[in-house]
Amino acid sequence: MTDRYVEVDLPIPHDHDFCERVVINVSGLRFETQLRTLNQFPDTLLGDPARRIRYFDPLRNEYFFDRNRPSFDAILYYYQSGGRLRRPVNVPLDVFSEEIKFYELGELATNKFSHLCQESAEAVCLYVFREDEGFIKEEEKPLPSHEFQRKVWLLFEYPESSQAARVVAIISVFVILLSIVIFCLETLPEFKHYKVFNTTTNGTKIEEDEVPDITDPFFLIETICIIWFTFELSVRFLACPNKLNFFRDVMNIIDIIAIIPYFITLATVVAEEESTINVVRAPVSPQDKSTNQAMSLAILRVIRLVRVFRIFKLSRHSKGLQILGRTLKASMRELGLLIFFLFIGVILFSSAVYFAEAGSEQSFFKSIPDAFWWAVVTMTTVGYGDMRPVGVWGKIVGSLCAIAGVLTIALPVPVIVSNFNYFYHRETDQEEMQSQNFNHVTSCPYLPGTLGECPSTPSPASVAALSKASL
Repeated sequence: MTDRYVEVDLPIPHDHDFCERVVINVSGLRFETQLRTLNQFPDTLLGDPARRIRYFDPLRNEYFFDRNRPSFDAILYYYQSGGRLRRPVNVPLDVFSEEIKFYELGELATNKFSHLCQESAEAVCLYVFREDEGFIKEEEKPLPSHEFQRKVWLLFEYPESSQAARVVAIISVFVILLSIVIFCLETLPEFKHYKVFNTTTNGTKIEEDEVPDITDPFFLIETICIIWFTFELSVRFLACPNKLNFFRDVMNIIDIIAIIPYFITLATVVAEEESTINVVRAPVSPQDKSTNQAMSLAILRVIRLVRVFRIFKLSRHSKGLQILGRTLKASMRELGLLIFFLFIGVILFSSAVYFAEAGSEQSFFKSIPDAFWWAVVTMTTVGYGDMRPVGVWGKIVGSLCAIAGVLTIALPVPVIVSNFNYFYHRETDQEEMQSQNFNHVTSCPYLPGTLGECPSTPSPASVAALSKASL
């Protein structure tokens, strides 16, 4: 009986060199992969035979790296997946960033993102990795092309750029604080100015003078502060690389708003001085005069109130305020949801407490709009006590209102806190990455006959010999 199957040896074309396995020892944990997997990325540390040969141990026939072990899972997956980089959840960002730079994974990213080729290879790979990690893309901050203009821009815009920039920032913070202190102190009764008006033939009226005297010490200090604010704003505007984007910045708009009230007040002071000098004036009826005075006082009070926005100028020099601003911006949806919930609760419980207290003569709630204030105070757990329910049903409604307020406010708060933690850790991670130096890692080659030595560039013959030995 003849065999139905006949064995035939057919030559199968195969590249055995690329199918050979490579052993990589990372701090005692061994990994095995194929040589062709590493050779996909010849511009990296593991993909270039001339670079990785420095870490070859001929005694154990493996490559040894005294590096972070959990990170190497992602590094090896980078080669196996064709360039996808994912950070393990148990590896901190700064540690994984250091591993990226050590294994030199940046050359491929430079080729893929040629528009960022002016940066270093490692920085580009780190940029791509942070994008994959879900980090918000940093806003580009262009610098002026002219050298002197660039120095001035860095001096006034980036306090961390130099020692002189820090001094300018300290002066700016001091002037801002001085302006805020003056704004508060001038409202004390002992520092106010008053005017006496003749209302009738036998009576007088005393009112606060909203227009400051030009020789008033507070006005003089305010003038000095405004001179610095104007100088700082003008220099920054002249040195900025993009004049249009300068006015789109919220901080610059705040700077302008903080300066405008002074010049309006100064114009009012000058106009009043001129009016007292002029003797001949057109006759004005007492009613028109009182109306104009009331309108002028209202405008001046609003202008003086706008000066309080200078406190937001501190956010230019405070990382904490900047993080808070980014948190609020990222949490606008949650804040809107919170206000919407409060609005529903106020309408619901103010109506309920009004009808619950309608039959009581001692009721504080004369209408539903009157109960709005009580509902807001109760839902926010403030409880002034100026308005309160007196009946049994009113107290039940008040209890439900307080409980609903606690639940309503507590629902969006975790999301806002999570956003704050995200921006806070993002800022601290950036500071740590900028402060660390990743150039402290050196190779420990075990080359034959040169044990303990660290040659800068292995010879081609040594590379070829050790590559064959490692396989």
